[in-house]
Amino acid sequence: MDKLETAFKGSILTKSRGVTNEVPTQVKNQDLVTQRRGQIIEAAVPLFVANGFHKTTTRQIAKAAGFSVGSMYEYVNSKEDILYLVCLSIHDEVERGVTSALDHAESGLMALRQLIREFLMVCNRMAEQIQLMYQVTKSLPSQWKRRVLENEIGITQMIVDALKRIATTEKLEGISDGEFDLLANNITIIGHMWTFRRWYLSQQHSIEEYIRFQTEFVLAAFPVKMKQGKK
Repeated sequence: MDKLETAFKGSILTKSRGVTNEVPTQVKNQDLVTQRRGQIIEAAVPLFVANGFHKTTTRQIAKAAGFSVGSMYEYVNSKEDILYLVCLSIHDEVERGVTSALDHAESGLMALRQLIREFLMVCNRMAEQIQLMYQVTKSLPSQWKRRVLENEIGITQMIVDALKRIATTEKLEGISDGEFDLLANNITIIGHMWTFRRWYLSQQHSIEEYIRFQTEFVLAAFPVKMKQGKK
């Protein structure tokens, strides 16, 4: 899996981190900016979930983060900036999960299983944030909205790229680009199904049961050649 790891690292993850530079800041120390924005995101998400985006004030967010309003504005310019950073944090978490799956898997089939598992675990951990992102993206300025949608497509493409690398490593042939794209979208939708239906599904099934069932579902839908790869 070393070739997979090397090829994958430094692509979308690096690009995503760079996007935060689009949100202006008065602070030159980038490590401090990352730390403080992390605090702001952690404070803002439960407030947005509890009160709604529009009813949450920047004063409430600053207080929850332990800042004065003036200090918070050194790191963001608006509540919309904070929402945009929340969306980026979700995308970054997904990217880290998929990268981790590829880092630790020992074979093509195991890599696919790990990829599905990590993605679904991220969707479980960040269910409230993901729901929030889909509910209020329309409130973002047009440039932020466009970027969030691009990042969503980027996550699916990241899964496509990972699947293709797995297939290449295992010397699996005869899988079309369309099949890779559909499989990646299926994995994304399965994750979002748990996110948006967790209120019901979690009463009937554990996340582990859900992962096991959906993994077998994806493998059954994938071309037979993948299932005949190394286990």
